[in-house]
Amino acid sequence: MEQFSSNPFLKKVISLDDIFTPENFTEEHRMIASTASAYVEQEVLPVLPEIEKQQFDQSIELLRKAGELGLLGSDVPEEYGGLDLDKISSVIIMEEIGKTRSFSTTFGGQIGIGSLPIVYYGTDEQKEKYLPYVVSGEKIGAYALTEPSAGTDALSIKTTARLSDDGKYYLINGEKQFITNASFADFFILYAKVDGEKFTAFIVDKNSEGITIGPEEKKMGLKGSSTTPVILEDVKVPVENVLGEIGRGHLIAFNILNNGRHKISAASLGMAKRALELAVQHVTERKQFNRPLSQFPLIQEKIADIAAKIFTIESMVYRSAGELDRGYQYCKENNIPYRDILKQFAVEASINKVFASEALDIIVDEALQMHGGYGYISEYEVEHLYRDSRINRIFEGTNEINRMIIAQTLLQSKAEWTDFRKLDEGPSEEMAQEWELLSNLRRLAGQAMEMILQSSENYKEEQEILAWLANLAISIYAIESNLFRVEKLLANKVQKKTKEKKLLAKIFAYEASSKIVSEMFKFSVLHDEQIKQQKEKLFKTIQSSNNDFVHDKRLIASAVITAGNYSGIHKL
Repeated sequence: MEQFSSNPFLKKVISLDDIFTPENFTEEHRMIASTASAYVEQEVLPVLPEIEKQQFDQSIELLRKAGELGLLGSDVPEEYGGLDLDKISSVIIMEEIGKTRSFSTTFGGQIGIGSLPIVYYGTDEQKEKYLPYVVSGEKIGAYALTEPSAGTDALSIKTTARLSDDGKYYLINGEKQFITNASFADFFILYAKVDGEKFTAFIVDKNSEGITIGPEEKKMGLKGSSTTPVILEDVKVPVENVLGEIGRGHLIAFNILNNGRHKISAASLGMAKRALELAVQHVTERKQFNRPLSQFPLIQEKIADIAAKIFTIESMVYRSAGELDRGYQYCKENNIPYRDILKQFAVEASINKVFASEALDIIVDEALQMHGGYGYISEYEVEHLYRDSRINRIFEGTNEINRMIIAQTLLQSKAEWTDFRKLDEGPSEEMAQEWELLSNLRRLAGQAMEMILQSSENYKEEQEILAWLANLAISIYAIESNLFRVEKLLANKVQKKTKEKKLLAKIFAYEASSKIVSEMFKFSVLHDEQIKQQKEKLFKTIQSSNNDFVHDKRLIASAVITAGNYSGIHKL
């Protein structure tokens, strides 16, 4: 049996057939997107004002309606009431839900970290007891890992679990912090240390004696989501509610967080598209100096820059979704638990989460700026997006720890980063300059990794340069994802839908590369002569560009403004 391997960086030859892009959506994918979009527009957005006032009855009812539509069961096997959809469909649903601000957090907690541990690690009895009710929305899950003194350092939790004298229960004591959905959850995926040292996952029913739900946190954003402490005092949890193996809870926690990072990226994509739509609507309607704001070149530049970032998030997230689905189908065909290959996607999950969350912050900031003073007024939706987006850089591991994960994973694998990455079909002439740019970035990464490993045995403490290396890896994955997407369009001769996408890929490639080069001066380890030469090659490639990006951005902005939203990039 051939071993499955994902290919974020190490596979030497890539076939375009292995790359999934939004242009590859099937009729089923479009139907799912339509169902999720209608649910958002007709059911969720009209009641968001009440949800923002923490009227959680609305959130509970919306989850049940989502259950009726099948939106809660995309990742749950059919035998437990789910739909067992492909992983692309899961991303499509989460992208649409991302437009719902606070409710997207409630929804994400239900279909993701609040239930997937049972899907991937639960016994048959646990799955039968909980999953059908998760899928219908009759039971709501929550994920209880974080503690007052244990955030990013999750393994330092102080919550304990002690086996009762009769061997039937674990007595759990401790306090959890910032628990999403806690006030109306029916059960928790909760982590504690058995005998004070064995990190273990449990399913804890909320109605268990000894559980106290604390007051709602007064948050900067996501005001319509529930976030509370959970206090446990001698809570009796049946031994059959141990999830996975005693002392192996860290495997569950980290795998589920990887999945959560992937879903955050998808939700960020949805919110970004919503922010652009609101901005375009405002600048089209708002007039100053006797003409709409949308006619001013600086506004057009902002719109084009946002479109380039959205295009890139989209390329990355759906490329990764395609890889996840290939792995999932491989597992089904070979009767292998999906959880066993999830860890292979840790780097992509972190890359996508960091890029999408930081791009989203820039996007909502610029969307607010285009609203002028109105963007600062709470009755305008963009003001909510501005506050709500900020948490994504903290959720599921801060972006700082995710950067360390990216860099350290690549260094530990001693990845052979050269210019070996090739398309089996060969790159197109139209994108030749961008492929050369990418090759130079890959060579630079390989040389930088070698110098980092040689310069310090304790390189893990050199966090500044590790963060730069992570940024370089993120840029490479992002640029590459865009280029693969454009190459697929060119290979399929879809010229009608390629023009703007080629421009977006080019703009992002040059601007991201320029930023990487501009940060290199800070690090003495990068002053090596070989690296300097590679930097010069990269800089020369950037400067040799004959693109007219001012003109190109105006063209992109015109397409987006005419359409009224991001869909404009698909029109020409």
